Amino acid sequence: MRTRNSVRRVRRSVLAVVGALLMVAGVTSGVASASGTASDCCGGAASWATGDKSAVGTSATTASTVWFTVADGVTSEVFYPRADTPELQDMQYVVTDGSTFVDLERDATNHVVSMPDEKALEYTVTNTAKSGKYRITTSYVTDPSRAALLTSTRFQSLDGGTYKLYLLANPSMAGGGGNDNAWWDSGSGALMAGGTENLFGTNTTVDSALRVSSGFTAHDNGYSGANSDCLVDLRADKVLTNQFDTIAGTGNVVQCGQIAVGVDTTFTVALGYGATAAAASSAASGSLSAGFAGAETTYRTGWNSYLGGLKPAPASVASDTQRRRAYYVAAMALHSAEDKTHPGASVAGFATPWGNFTNGDSLNDGYHRVWGRDLYQQATGLLAAGDTAQPKRMAQFLWNSQWIGTPTAGDGTTYPAGSFPRYSPVSGVAGASAQLLGCCEQLDQDADAIMLAWQTGLTDAGTYAKVKQTANHIVSAGPDTTERWEEQYGKSPSSIAAEIAGLVAAGAIARSNGDTASATTWESTADSWRNSLNGWTVTTSGYWGGHTYYERLDKGTNPNDTGQICFDDGCYYEHDVVDAGFLDLVRLGVRSASDPTIAASVGPTAAAFDANSPMQVTLPNGDIYFHRYVHDSYGESNADCSGWPANAGQRSGRLWPVLSGERGEYELANGRPAAVYLKSMADSTNDGYFVPEQVWDRSGIACFGLGKPTGSAAPLMWAEGQYLRLAQNIDAGQNLETPSVVKARYGS
Repeated sequence: MRTRNSVRRVRRSVLAVVGALLMVAGVTSGVASASGTASDCCGGAASWATGDKSAVGTSATTASTVWFTVADGVTSEVFYPRADTPELQDMQYVVTDGSTFVDLERDATNHVVSMPDEKALEYTVTNTAKSGKYRITTSYVTDPSRAALLTSTRFQSLDGGTYKLYLLANPSMAGGGGNDNAWWDSGSGALMAGGTENLFGTNTTVDSALRVSSGFTAHDNGYSGANSDCLVDLRADKVLTNQFDTIAGTGNVVQCGQIAVGVDTTFTVALGYGATAAAASSAASGSLSAGFAGAETTYRTGWNSYLGGLKPAPASVASDTQRRRAYYVAAMALHSAEDKTHPGASVAGFATPWGNFTNGDSLNDGYHRVWGRDLYQQATGLLAAGDTAQPKRMAQFLWNSQWIGTPTAGDGTTYPAGSFPRYSPVSGVAGASAQLLGCCEQLDQDADAIMLAWQTGLTDAGTYAKVKQTANHIVSAGPDTTERWEEQYGKSPSSIAAEIAGLVAAGAIARSNGDTASATTWESTADSWRNSLNGWTVTTSGYWGGHTYYERLDKGTNPNDTGQICFDDGCYYEHDVVDAGFLDLVRLGVRSASDPTIAASVGPTAAAFDANSPMQVTLPNGDIYFHRYVHDSYGESNADCSGWPANAGQRSGRLWPVLSGERGEYELANGRPAAVYLKSMADSTNDGYFVPEQVWDRSGIACFGLGKPTGSAAPLMWAEGQYLRLAQNIDAGQNLETPSVVKARYGS
């Protein structure tokens, strides 16, 4: 598989060879010699790392506004000072013997990820050279008292050989890698980087300081892919010839520092951040002075304390190591996703899906945005696990920071008063550009915000005034909407289920505020939509099974007509396109679990197929997974394994573990066992026990292991919330997130 990063590696090698040939021929290449300033501006295009993060972490304290991720065995995006702003593409070691080889850690080693304490988001990554020559073991924490990432690394020569070790960092300051500066601070012995971008309506400067406890014995600042890039330099002749202190102008920069190592050497690296160079340097220096051991102890204690305040791990997971660790990690991941300076603003993930195919020159959306739908799914998972404080903050964020009070420009749309955007930065709507708010309103997200307000007791008069405007907006705009997969507009069973539940919850909030007239109106609309739902979205002439089932979506009012939905692979009759979103009717209490139409829809939906695969896939180990819908293209290419942004042919969406959880909740509502669906979710986790967005679905194509995470996104916080819910629901014998007020109204 040739990713953007592998292409960049090829480009670097070609540049190095060309440079060497020019020097041999006596031709001046235009690249400065080691005179202190790299002048071969400005570097190739930046990109992000894969979305499959095998480690994610941050201190449980609010004083440490740094989040780290690990992918492919090395440090990937680091976020600061907010959970939606990455500051690093990747950081890893380069190993050479000075004469025969130059190894890039990510590519030259086999990776093993472990957790020193299953109740703390601390990870240790052990990378053993494929050649058997050396081993690099790195443990990750963030300093609970400072804005710094701390790592403890042990380098071991396994064959007794003498090696040189370089730490290679690829900054992406202020959200992107295309406009960075880099320099050497001789006073502190730090590699410094900085950048200024207009972020969220404000010019934002971020600086970083990279230091090692033993001190760098050599250093270089250069441009990615150019001859001043230390990896290019090392690959040319196995020696760091260029040792530039500064660069001539901003661009896509890379930095490296040599670390003296012997047969067995341990050292600490600090990557500090700040709004100024002095602040970044102070963070790195302070963390090094305090030491890794002390930070590690405090870091672990903070996470142990957080988990100790929740319900114990339920019996459904407690006795199985994989399921239990996935449970603890899910709870910690959801807590870590909350921004430190904007309480309640929890990002959907710390990944840019298929980031290695995504340009990283400037800030992009990735999944480090706040979706109202994802926030609701996260919050209900935390509520099930026993955390009531964070879900309340989430509800307050929705209504205080993301709710739209006056018409507001989105990306190609205008959000009306009373609505919520597709997503927002962690700072909410204020100061966000149209692009940062996304393309389209989804009424289920408006309804989710109402349900979360009711579930967390956020029913005060001030919030109710906003709820009233939103409920009236749903009545006037619904039930048609852009559905939960954000791709089609019409009548969706999943979206309408949320709208009905949201209106009933709004009625309960209205009654608690003495507004019975509004409550009656909203409840009446909910009843009417519920009564009309089957006529809108249940076909009796579909292709699958017995021909009668819920469609994914209908753009009109007749589910038996010849209306079509179009996808990358063609256009198809609406009544032949299915997904399992109708199960939300049961989860939200709108229909009973024994509803015959829902029961009749389960089999045809699971058996439906497209050119890639059937909707339901059962693996040889018994795990059961589902695709989102037939003709989904949000995934990798079967032709070359490239990720969705690469736009290659034969792209297909893969299996979503979160849908296994949804099916498990449906089975549980019917009084049937759901353990296989919980097991499936746990088995889908990667080496860091994170539930991914998608897992691979084709045994005959070896892009990834069957049932293993793809390059999409892990952890997906929605899936982590679903895992917590299903685990707790199995023990409770019921779906705890089903709104009791809806269940009571419809006798479900």
